[in-house]
Amino acid sequence: MDLRLLSERPSAEERSAVDALLGSPERGDGRVAVGGHAVRARRHLLLPALHALQDAAGAITRGGVAYISERLSIPPTDVFGVASFYELFEVDGPGGVTERPCDDIACMGRGVAPVGAGTHVEPSACLGQCDRGPAVLRHEPGRGYTVRTGGAIGGPIHQPRSQLRLLRRVGAVDPTSLDAYLDSGGFEALAKAKAMGGEAVIAELEASGLRGRGGAAFPVGRKWDGVRRAAGDKVVIANGDESEPGTFKDRVVMEDDPFAVVEALALFGFVTGAKEGFIYVRGEYPTAAARLEAAVAAAGERGLLDLAIEVRRGAGAYICGEETALFASIEGFRGEPRQKPPFPNEAGVFGRPTGINNIETLVTVLEVLRIGGATFAELGTEGSTGPKLFCVSGDVDRPGVYEVEFGATGRDLLDLAGGVAAGRALGAVLFGGAAGVFGGDDALDVPLTFEDTRAARLTIGAGALIVFDDTTDFEPVVERIARFFSDESCGQCVPCRVGTVRQGESLQRMFSNPASTPLEVRLLGDLAKAMDDSSICGLGRTASLAVRSAIDLGLVGAAHG
Repeated sequence: MDLRLLSERPSAEERSAVDALLGSPERGDGRVAVGGHAVRARRHLLLPALHALQDAAGAITRGGVAYISERLSIPPTDVFGVASFYELFEVDGPGGVTERPCDDIACMGRGVAPVGAGTHVEPSACLGQCDRGPAVLRHEPGRGYTVRTGGAIGGPIHQPRSQLRLLRRVGAVDPTSLDAYLDSGGFEALAKAKAMGGEAVIAELEASGLRGRGGAAFPVGRKWDGVRRAAGDKVVIANGDESEPGTFKDRVVMEDDPFAVVEALALFGFVTGAKEGFIYVRGEYPTAAARLEAAVAAAGERGLLDLAIEVRRGAGAYICGEETALFASIEGFRGEPRQKPPFPNEAGVFGRPTGINNIETLVTVLEVLRIGGATFAELGTEGSTGPKLFCVSGDVDRPGVYEVEFGATGRDLLDLAGGVAAGRALGAVLFGGAAGVFGGDDALDVPLTFEDTRAARLTIGAGALIVFDDTTDFEPVVERIARFFSDESCGQCVPCRVGTVRQGESLQRMFSNPASTPLEVRLLGDLAKAMDDSSICGLGRTASLAVRSAIDLGLVGAAHG
């Protein structure tokens, strides 16, 4: 792409789309007024501005980049660098309709959903529709994004209501109605928190033993207390950038219980003293974003919010699920992770003290306040308390989100999902998604707790179980996992940028020439150690886990390993 962009001019449609977001230029003569620091302080609007262009024209054109550059006082090369970082943006692309069929591990066994004639087609990594795939993400200028799925499962919940706490409203309460949410007990937790006070809420969280549900399992009470004690203008964030292949629980909550997400974030803001909040939603989740925006607006109009909340759409970058990369994305930069310290409660988004939790963690806080910390701690096990959401997909009869108490086993979840599809025998289960670990039949009996899975060298991760039957050819599955990480690496650090590519190359050599397996297995081990020891963030440190476990389990490379 030619970066001498300012000679290119936007179309009237592009200009109108950007102006609708940023406001009209200050001058009335049609020229753009550059406002120095005041304009540059609006850099955080870069991602929404790029979305506005894409939604209007179907692509990020030279003229559109030039106009954003002028309006936000950002160098054109910088605008281009950010736009090209995100998978969903068609940078200088053909425009028109684009369809992205999922070809990732949960959908690949179901075939690829058909696409419309005359469209630009780009295969996609997991779209978070594993319970109802195969799936296609469609973008049409003037209409934005829509998702089409081939599954006819009949809803995401397959458990009796009496078994549900976190999901009790899903499928039972109208997600578009604030009155329905209030009638079901909505905003009672926030009212209770205000009556108790922030310190008392944190005491309840600490008594509950609640730990984060996004994979790191950090104690929630300690995290919130750290933000509360920080000095400065604070921000709280709900991380809805759920992009782990095989994971879709947060999508279900955001789509079908959006007011709970809004209430939980408002509660987070009250306890920590924040006045500003963001809900960062994965770009591939258009329904979730729309319902959350409507929920924020409705709750605000009723005077239920003391927190100013903005829903911010991502644009297709798995790395933005990492908290510091998410901060950079909100700020209008490429979503590249940052070194810690400083930690987010000291200097997070915009350099301000920041609290961030994923969607499941936040809505679980509502349950802690509903039943009390001590009662919550009685659920699950001593080291892993409360209920947990798990996504079960792949070769099962009833893929979906299942809510169980910690300590349930993978076999329990497989039974809830109807067992292996078509009565077949089990081939393997991938625990934790692409960044997880393969296990055999014996792994299904390991209690799903933080402590037991760690001891068994498994992982809970974000709560995904992808089931494969005994007819599965695991070579393309493992190759797809390796390609996912090389595609999604932000490229900032050498161990991850180079290591993920070399991992894929090694697998290709091994699969095409089985005699090379012993050498390639040793090389893969060296690559895994280098990435784990030296990568800046968790992407590089976990990129080899599924590959190595597949080899260790004999799913690939067994004949010569």
